[in-house]
Amino acid sequence: MSEIHVPHRHPTLLRLTSAAVRRELLDRVLAPAATPLLLGVFAALAIIGVIGLALRVAGGYENRVAWGYTAALLAWLFMTVHGAPLAAAGLRFVKADWRRPIVRIVELCTVGGLVTFPLFLLLLPTLPPRQGRANIWFDWPGAPGAYEAVAVLFLALTGLAMLALSARPDFAAARDAATGAARRRYAFLAGGWRGTPREWDVLRRGLVLLGALYIFALAFVQFLYPIDFGLSLIPGWISAIFPAFAMLTTLQCAAASTLIALYLWRRFGGLSDYLRLDHFWGLAKILLATSLLWFYFWWADFLTLWYGRKPPELAVLQLLVVGPYFVPFALAFLLSFVVPFGSLIWNRVRISIAGPVVVALSVLLGNFFNTVRIYVAAYSVAGMGGHALEQVPPAHPPDVIDAMIVVGVIGLIALLYTIASRVIPPVSIWEVNEGLMLRRPAHYLKGEYIVVGKPT
Repeated sequence: MSEIHVPHRHPTLLRLTSAAVRRELLDRVLAPAATPLLLGVFAALAIIGVIGLALRVAGGYENRVAWGYTAALLAWLFMTVHGAPLAAAGLRFVKADWRRPIVRIVELCTVGGLVTFPLFLLLLPTLPPRQGRANIWFDWPGAPGAYEAVAVLFLALTGLAMLALSARPDFAAARDAATGAARRRYAFLAGGWRGTPREWDVLRRGLVLLGALYIFALAFVQFLYPIDFGLSLIPGWISAIFPAFAMLTTLQCAAASTLIALYLWRRFGGLSDYLRLDHFWGLAKILLATSLLWFYFWWADFLTLWYGRKPPELAVLQLLVVGPYFVPFALAFLLSFVVPFGSLIWNRVRISIAGPVVVALSVLLGNFFNTVRIYVAAYSVAGMGGHALEQVPPAHPPDVIDAMIVVGVIGLIALLYTIASRVIPPVSIWEVNEGLMLRRPAHYLKGEYIVVGKPT
């Protein structure tokens, strides 16, 4: 074992013991706190969203621009809800010790796949025929719908599998501590887990494999969806950078979503002993780096069109940047780049809890405006065909149904997340206890530190 010193004081962490962690986190699922008001609010929002989607479907698919905000919402959910579990997969790859209390919080976001996949199926009929417009599919049978549906389904199932596998030891712990119906329920969920060395080896290797598959699936979805539901719908827009830009914004939103989730659990979920300054500080550095990359990728794409100045390219710029969607673009640029960069370069903001959280809210809002200006604009010209925009249509403002869908779908995902967190401990018991076995307190001069052992 090699030892590294973490030069920060963590008095709450030093007081934690394996028995206390096990007892506290099991109590959260065996005797969950009553939250009828919260569940009622989320359920009401979910009903509003379902009604909104039903009204939109009843209106038909002929008016494609009416579906623009739904397409933008789904793109944003891919970046946020499906982006957050990247923190669990990525930090496991690099064996970051500070990941342990946060991986389950973001893995619970994978329940959003139960919403995003059906929402994607509802959007599929909005795509115009690929003949007569630029696309990547040539004459592949069933393209693009069949392949994208498989990709989105694979993403959802991989995320849920990662959550289920990660939770097996905790299900077994709940099985051993519970009685009656709860014991039978957790015995079924644990799937006969006994904690043998072979089971632990399969668990750790399986989480690494599923994490790799999840990253691959999300990257593939964020390649296909932006092209088919955005880029290819705008005549004259040719960009090799846009799919990469979509994945970059996913990484940015993954860090931002994780920060928001950690703050909510720390502030309202009673996990302040587990979620410390280190977690917010580490994610703030990632958020700063991805904010700089946000500008780089946007500028590389913009410069190509602006420097070329061909009529089709100027028409694309008029649509997406300086014309009817200038306000969403300006808000996206301000909130996704200017605010995070201008804030996180300061140590006082970056090395704090409140600072990164406020910046994360800015990033999530900015990227929502960015999806609006791309996908609503794309749906406003979908079906025109040709190699250039003949005319730039006016901006399409959201209506009441759009607001119902956006608020309701987010409420439905929040409802599923809350229910899942009442069944699955929001902090991984086995990973935190594994980390505690690798730690010991140490004193140096007047400071109290933690010595962390890592396998060599």
